[in-house]
Amino acid sequence: MTARFLASAAVVALSAGMAQADYTLHVLHINDFHSRIEPINASDSTCSAEDDAAGECFGGVARLYTKINELRDSLTQDGQNVIVLDAGDQFQGSLFYSTYKGEAEAEFMEEIGFDAMAVGNHEFDDGPQGLADFLDRVTFPVLSSNLDLSRSNLLNNRVQKSTVLEVGGERIGIVSALATDTVETSSPGPDVLFQDEVDALAAEVDALREDGVTKIIALTHVGFVRDQEIAAQVPGIDAVVGGHSHTFLSASAEERQGAYPTWVSQEDGTAVPVVQAYAYGKYLGHLVLEFNDEGSLIHAHGDTILIDASVAPDEQIAARVAELGEPIEELKARVVASIAADLDGSRETCRQQECSMGNAITDAMLARTQEQGITIAIQNGGGIRASIEGGEVTMGDVLTVLPFQNTLSTFQTTGAVIVEALENGASRMEEGAGRFAQVAGLRYAVDPAAEPGSRISEVMVRDGEDWVPIDADATYGVATNNYVRQGGDGFHMFAANAENAYDYGPDLADVLADYLADAQDYQPVVEGRISVN
Repeated sequence: MTARFLASAAVVALSAGMAQADYTLHVLHINDFHSRIEPINASDSTCSAEDDAAGECFGGVARLYTKINELRDSLTQDGQNVIVLDAGDQFQGSLFYSTYKGEAEAEFMEEIGFDAMAVGNHEFDDGPQGLADFLDRVTFPVLSSNLDLSRSNLLNNRVQKSTVLEVGGERIGIVSALATDTVETSSPGPDVLFQDEVDALAAEVDALREDGVTKIIALTHVGFVRDQEIAAQVPGIDAVVGGHSHTFLSASAEERQGAYPTWVSQEDGTAVPVVQAYAYGKYLGHLVLEFNDEGSLIHAHGDTILIDASVAPDEQIAARVAELGEPIEELKARVVASIAADLDGSRETCRQQECSMGNAITDAMLARTQEQGITIAIQNGGGIRASIEGGEVTMGDVLTVLPFQNTLSTFQTTGAVIVEALENGASRMEEGAGRFAQVAGLRYAVDPAAEPGSRISEVMVRDGEDWVPIDADATYGVATNNYVRQGGDGFHMFAANAENAYDYGPDLADVLADYLADAQDYQPVVEGRISVN
């Protein structure tokens, strides 16, 4: 990270407040909610009723409703100005999304009263139609400044490039950007075109400023690293409220991934605060922006607020959640297996190193396909969405881990293509990108400090009871999921070089459930399949 992204003495002086604020704006925000309608446990998966009753759970829309309205009401009654923002990825991650396809998320966002939302990459998981259906159900503006939707009959003129909110007699501009690799991480289709995030935001900021808007927030879904680049490179932005990387920023917590806010300096010395609030509704961000009468930011502070058992769920919202959950409760509750210890499916692990959940999933792939001559399995870390605690495993647990309804795919390809795929997997591991490859029937070493494309070494495959170097010219049988096989997460080499591809196997969640059941008290393993140098 360059020096311009580090808090400097000048920035600290600015944030100390050298001028009296003429206008203060409170920004309440979440990001990457991922359909966590119900409370979550410490592993970010659906909380059991017993744990919830014991006060061991977090989040859920009923608690978010309580906390957002509590803060908004108290601030408003005190004469303060408040907006509520969502930085994208409401979709995908629980059985509520699998069942209702965004309808439940839209209903609760309307109940809470969001003022604006950024389009996240997962809003395209069911193609443009899925996002269009969501837009039919919400009344607040949904934004992305860097999408060209002129060719889309479903979305053209429906996703706004920016919006202006009238708050306390002032005009607040909101611009937005979506990560350009969404074409690889989701399914926007050929009629959704992406522009560079910095260029698109700069143009939209200029348009707002020409219209007399002086207070502008970038509501983005591009990840913390790119957010800091945007803050440094786009003049006229007063703050960046981000998502996508699930980054936990805090002003107080020891385990934080960065300061809340994180200050970024532009070339002229302007300091821009960047914030993010982890994911899954576990935290609510509260950013306070203070402006002088010329519309310049003179002070910013705030923190992320843990939504734990001390926040009482709203009774009416909780009752509606229970009502919507009735059709899926039987499936969720069905016990399918037992595991001897926790299966780690955390984002922090599975996108940067070997994880026990990745091993279980890829082993399950091999177990299901070994009679077809398949010897290697690859799972993208981004397709793993939760951990499972030791003990009984329900189908709801499994579907929370693998919510995308991906199917098991098989094909043949060369050793050279497999190594190319592993290089793709490691190419953005420092960003926590979802393409990182969990494997079975394969071992490899990765050097995160090397240049992308040159990070992989010591690729070994099993030969009977032995491990031997992979043969670039040999053909191997590979199992993965249909998303990866068809080129998702940058695995274009599989789309272009797969022979005898079959993408219509069983749902990967069923494959994992069956494997854990057959194992009878499955013991999670981490055994050196991936060596990080």
